[in-house]
Amino acid sequence: MSSMQSNSSANASFVRPATFFIKGFVNIPLAKYYYVFLSLVYVVTVLGNSLIMCIIYLARRLHTAKYIAVFHLAFSDLCGSSALIPKLIDVFLFEHQEILYEACLANIFFVFHFMNLQSLTLLVLAYDRFVAICFPLRYHAIVTKPAMFLIIGVIWIFSVTFFSVLVNLVNRLSFCRSNVIDTYYCDFAPIYRLACNDIFVHIMMGKLSFGLLICIPPILIFISYFCIALTLLKIAHGADRIKAMKTCTSHLILVAIFYLPILSNHIAALTTFFHPNTRIINNSLTQTIPPMLNPIIYTLKSEEVMQSIKELYKRSRVHATMTRNVKCSGRNKKLFKRSLHFSI
Repeated sequence: MSSMQSNSSANASFVRPATFFIKGFVNIPLAKYYYVFLSLVYVVTVLGNSLIMCIIYLARRLHTAKYIAVFHLAFSDLCGSSALIPKLIDVFLFEHQEILYEACLANIFFVFHFMNLQSLTLLVLAYDRFVAICFPLRYHAIVTKPAMFLIIGVIWIFSVTFFSVLVNLVNRLSFCRSNVIDTYYCDFAPIYRLACNDIFVHIMMGKLSFGLLICIPPILIFISYFCIALTLLKIAHGADRIKAMKTCTSHLILVAIFYLPILSNHIAALTTFFHPNTRIINNSLTQTIPPMLNPIIYTLKSEEVMQSIKELYKRSRVHATMTRNVKCSGRNKKLFKRSLHFSI
């Protein structure tokens, strides 16, 4: 009897707010201009990633295992920015700072899920370069299209499962202190800190997710490039070595602009005090700028992509010329028939 009473009292004390209030910037009079800037970043992100996805889809020479991963990276960048920036603009630019409890949990899932896909796809591209340079004769037998689809499928299953568990942990919290989230979107750590029951599992899960998804991939990428460097040192001809290195430059730049800001922000947050406004600017730029730059870097630094763009442009011009000639020939036939009719 006493146990039933304790259970009913526990259920009665369980509090789940109808909405959360996202705080955002504090005492910045021109903050709206920053959100307008993020709107422009989002437009460039959508255009750039859509373009690179269309190029990969249309260019037959890019229908390879490597560019399946590049297509997936562009898709993850596009979806990750779409999960974050439009909601951020709606919340602060149009002052809809209250967000439904269920919508907040969905926001956590999609932002974290697509950010994780970006991280793991960069690891997949490092694996592609590792096999291509260290095992060139076996590359086409190891890195095949079915193998790449399988790897991406496993990544999706892992990520969906992991962040479903993460969101379910938030759903088990009781919020009796406040519903004000001290950041710019529904983030996991600021939300579980609002809870009044035990959050030890949530703290451990947050540390596990950061270590597993943000720290381990760059370590594995570093190991792969260390092996690549050892292989390149064994190449006798300098021209072959430079050619092999060029195939890695675009990926290395993507790795640097994705991981360095995240790791730097995390280390700085542990060692020094940041004003909340500074933290918001740092974290938001870290999450929004790399998806915008990725398609630009891949377009400018990859010879295969540039060559495919030229081929698609030539093909479109030839198609336009042929269409124009067909229309002109049809018009000439009509004029000939009309002139023949008048002459008769």
